[in-house]
Amino acid sequence: MDAFVNIAIYKFCPMEHLSTRREHLLALCKGLSLKGTILLSPEGINLFLAGSRIAIDEFLAELQSEPLLADLEVKESFSSHQPFSRMLVKIKREIIAFGVDGIDPLRKTSPRVTATELKQWLDEGRAVTMLDVRNDMEYEVGTFANAMAIGIDDFRDFPAAVSALPDDMKDQVIVTFCTGGIRCEKAGPLMEDQGFNHVYQLDGGILKYFEECAGEHYDGECFVFDKRVALDSNLCETDTAQCYVCQAILTPEDSLTPTYVPGVSCPKCYRSPEQRRKDTIAQRHAAIRDVTTPLPGSEAYENLRPVYVTGRFDGHSAIEFLCAMYTRLTRTQWLNVFDCGQLLSEGHRIFPDDILRAGQRLDHIIPGTIDPAVSNDIQILHEDDALVVIHKPAPIPMHPCGRFNRNSLSWILNEVYQNVHLRIVHRLDANTTGVVVFCKTGKYAADVQKQFERGEVAKTYRVRIHGQPGTDEFTATTSISSKPDKAGARLPDPDGLEARTEFRLIKRNQDGTSLLEANARTGRTNQIRVHLWDLDLPVVGDPLYLPGREIGQTQTLHIDAPPMCLHARSIAFSHPLTRQQVVYEAPDPDWTDLNDC
Repeated sequence: MDAFVNIAIYKFCPMEHLSTRREHLLALCKGLSLKGTILLSPEGINLFLAGSRIAIDEFLAELQSEPLLADLEVKESFSSHQPFSRMLVKIKREIIAFGVDGIDPLRKTSPRVTATELKQWLDEGRAVTMLDVRNDMEYEVGTFANAMAIGIDDFRDFPAAVSALPDDMKDQVIVTFCTGGIRCEKAGPLMEDQGFNHVYQLDGGILKYFEECAGEHYDGECFVFDKRVALDSNLCETDTAQCYVCQAILTPEDSLTPTYVPGVSCPKCYRSPEQRRKDTIAQRHAAIRDVTTPLPGSEAYENLRPVYVTGRFDGHSAIEFLCAMYTRLTRTQWLNVFDCGQLLSEGHRIFPDDILRAGQRLDHIIPGTIDPAVSNDIQILHEDDALVVIHKPAPIPMHPCGRFNRNSLSWILNEVYQNVHLRIVHRLDANTTGVVVFCKTGKYAADVQKQFERGEVAKTYRVRIHGQPGTDEFTATTSISSKPDKAGARLPDPDGLEARTEFRLIKRNQDGTSLLEANARTGRTNQIRVHLWDLDLPVVGDPLYLPGREIGQTQTLHIDAPPMCLHARSIAFSHPLTRQQVVYEAPDPDWTDLNDC
């Protein structure tokens, strides 16, 4: 037996105290275990509910006890399951969205034709134009024989569609119809206002017609906006289904195909895993364009830079700590920062003599910040549940540092991936292009980082250098300082960190440069650049490690400067989800083209 009674009701009538009504009706429906939607507005009420016979009757008795709603016309149908997922009571400006001022069913409606009268007209073959005011999807599921579709996706588009109708229709007898009649309450008067002289509305809509006249003169089924999807002329649920991903209507045959997975895909919206990946990446690229056009740091903003107190400054004053650790500002400049109230701790202003504790966070507020311009040509090479692999352009720093904050790769990507905090698992210099890997969770990041620590990650670079090496293959093992010098450079240091880079000659160029392949076996800061500079074979375009073993004063290139010719071409490691070895590659930049050498 059908255990659920489904009711559809609407009435245009003046409604007041909407918030009070909403609370009362929501409590009543939840108490009766009803589900569905009730819309309340100053122009009336519109509802679709389902529940047990006893619950529905009790609800109707309560609703119709108010004189204003005593004459409600109720349309009933039945189902073996609850067609609604939840109970909602909403307050809206209109109970049927239309958006046209002056169309007021309380003041004026078109003449009504009953279901039996319409059937008689159709039996007699009268000259009548049946106009379906529903959307195209509903029309395709079923409609009256020879009915005309108004051709809309949303009822708000109805006024524009009416304006496009031919003038010769204005003297035709037109019967508008919809599911339950409510849309015709506004469609008919609008058409009359636009000069259509003989407009009727089917009283009670298709559902009332089915109830009184079965399916004569009607082809197909009637779409309903709940889990039943469509009803036949006996007001019974059919086998027609709907894809809730793309909203397509599905035949029984469609529902049997392997591409139909409820809530995931159907034959009309199914994409192969490769297609889905391409679609996702295309969406990410569009989001990157939105975030970086213009560059997020190109307009003045208030920059909040966190500063953490190290253990050796536990118990020291704030001014002592800042002057010792952040020498980019003088003591006088730091005192001015304090005077302007631009140093906070836990939201409260701090002062020069305040005593700090290890681990304490200070927030340095820098008003009017504008970041230097960077390249926004950020390309996603691969994305899955664990990884995001990027083809990094240059110049752009990996994360906020120095003069850069919003114009950094991690800041931009976290704006694009707002629901995922991407973790950096390794780094490239701001001036280096190529493959860089981010992870979507701390667990996956820890997995990949441990592979780096164990030396299990293979990184291959392309690098163009000044000069030509004496052999086609050579290895650099010079140790590198763990701390930068004043210019920010890492220098060869016998007491520094062990480092190993293997080089292979690809091409000796006529201009005196060479193209090499470099494999970094360790991951020290600036490792490839330092090793080549130490061998007097500096990287072409490097602003810091200059020819003649000189040190420059610029860390990050200007956006219009010639590129630094170092490119992270590929990276290989064990995927943290599949445990399979994966290799990701970035296309070579123009400066590697041997025809140009």
